[in-house]
Amino acid sequence: MKIHFIAIGGSAMHNLALALHHKGYKITGSDDAIFEPSKSRLEKYGLLPETFGWFEDNITLDLDAIILGMHAKPDNIELLKAQEIGVKIYSYPEFLYEQSKDKTRVVIGGSHGKTTITSMILHVLHYHDMEVDYMVGAQLDGFDTMVHLTEANEFMILEGDEYLSSPIDRRPKFHLYKPNIALLSGIAWDHINVFPTFENYVEQFSIFTDSLINGGIMVYNEEDKEVKNVVESSENHIKKYAYGTPEYTIENGITYLDTSDGKLPLEIFGEHNLQNLMGAKWICQHIGVDETDFYEAIATFKGASKRLEKIAQNDSTVVFKDFAHSPSKVMATSNAVKKQYNNRRVLACLELHTYSSLNVDFLKEYKGALDAVDTAVVFYSPHAVEIKQLEKVSEQQIKDAFQRDDLIVYTNPEEFKSYLFSQNLENTALLLMSSGNYGGLSFEEVSAMVD
Repeated sequence: MKIHFIAIGGSAMHNLALALHHKGYKITGSDDAIFEPSKSRLEKYGLLPETFGWFEDNITLDLDAIILGMHAKPDNIELLKAQEIGVKIYSYPEFLYEQSKDKTRVVIGGSHGKTTITSMILHVLHYHDMEVDYMVGAQLDGFDTMVHLTEANEFMILEGDEYLSSPIDRRPKFHLYKPNIALLSGIAWDHINVFPTFENYVEQFSIFTDSLINGGIMVYNEEDKEVKNVVESSENHIKKYAYGTPEYTIENGITYLDTSDGKLPLEIFGEHNLQNLMGAKWICQHIGVDETDFYEAIATFKGASKRLEKIAQNDSTVVFKDFAHSPSKVMATSNAVKKQYNNRRVLACLELHTYSSLNVDFLKEYKGALDAVDTAVVFYSPHAVEIKQLEKVSEQQIKDAFQRDDLIVYTNPEEFKSYLFSQNLENTALLLMSSGNYGGLSFEEVSAMVD
């Protein structure tokens, strides 16, 4: 097949392009800007566009299909040309469904934890040499791409994102996969630019639950009130399997999981991660991995990239980088680190970087999110607020939202870096939470602080 990608440079899009290239498809693509690591990875396989930009000549009748990325706009000239001449246009999730419609589709959904749970499942299957197709939202150790597609594999493991499918398809991605087996980890309001009310956001998960095929399997976190309500009130004819936090202990900074074979030491920690582990266990068992084999494999799981990722450690200091930005993720991550290192000072630095997190009306959702840590710092860029065309946010509004009197707020990247590098990190757990880089912070330099 001959496939053209409009906006090939995105994290998900370029991985799908590589997967189809490896499958033997003829791939072309365009984008107005491509950054690392996408640029080098596309270049390695001859898929990097010779010239950045959008060109009508890229769209020809000999194309079998076009895959349209979210980075493109509805008035993109390549998209308009494709619509004009009648070339088949797929969104990213539509095409993944097309590739997996004859397979058993396993879809992992939830406001938080879905990347980690998908990563856990793939880690266990990889450990036991069980081949599956997959799409996951982070680069994993031992996996060349975030997307893998074959003709032969029976299962397709999909991370189910609730964000929009494409510029011309406003449905959440996970509505399009029609799972045979699914999981819901948690529901906490996010993407307020798309789902303006909490009720509207929760409704998307009800639609997802009802999209399971007749007789399908739903694994769900019964400790999450919204998830429990959505799944248990669904009248879809599906089998329902609940999970929650397992029994565990913490000894000398290591979490031990209680199993029928005794205490199992884990590389990961935190109740949120332990819930993720139990959800992954149910999914793996439905795929054909027994409990003993699951525990053997999961003991070696170190975590998904940027999800409570340990980037430096010495005898008295540990540094974590985490993608957490929504209120529920910030709270879960902060609580987990403090509980794991309760004899150390926990210094948490949160960057408010996304549209939701910089929205004045949404800020109140962060109440109490940093209460667990000893020292709490929030960084945000007024310039980022301007770019997103949002109402200005003051430092006082940030402090009022978190309702923590000793909250430290920075808006200048250099001042934030000066503060961070002036800190004595002895007997400290440093937690860096952001989907950005604090206006240019080098994580390598931070790591060097504890070498």
